[in-house]
Amino acid sequence: MAAARKDMRRNDLIVPYMAPKEDKDSSDIQSTMASTLPMAAIFTRNKMIGWTSVIVALQQWLSETSTQKANASSPAYLSVGMALLSVAVSYLPLFMPPQANVNAVGTGTGAPAAVPA
Repeated sequence: MAAARKDMRRNDLIVPYMAPKEDKDSSDIQSTMASTLPMAAIFTRNKMIGWTSVIVALQQWLSETSTQKANASSPAYLSVGMALLSVAVSYLPLFMPPQANVNAVGTGTGAPAAVPA
């Protein structure tokens, strides 16, 4: 009984799907994170932020399309290099500890100086 029904769809009313054009001004959050996380890691010397920036930069570099590559202001491998530099800076005090200042005056947290009688 269902096979006997007439198909009411008309071919002249079919509208093909057209994907909307991308806005050129739309910001890419992945590239934003890949460029700002290394700076945050360098300023704070936070190792976790540094390693996160490496992961985000590698993901951005590996998922880069040809149109993104053509429209990018800087290549993606530069973001990876900056992220690796941020990790190196965060581990820098481990290999080159800061020098103590010899001429520093006391901090005020120790015992008071002896007073002559």
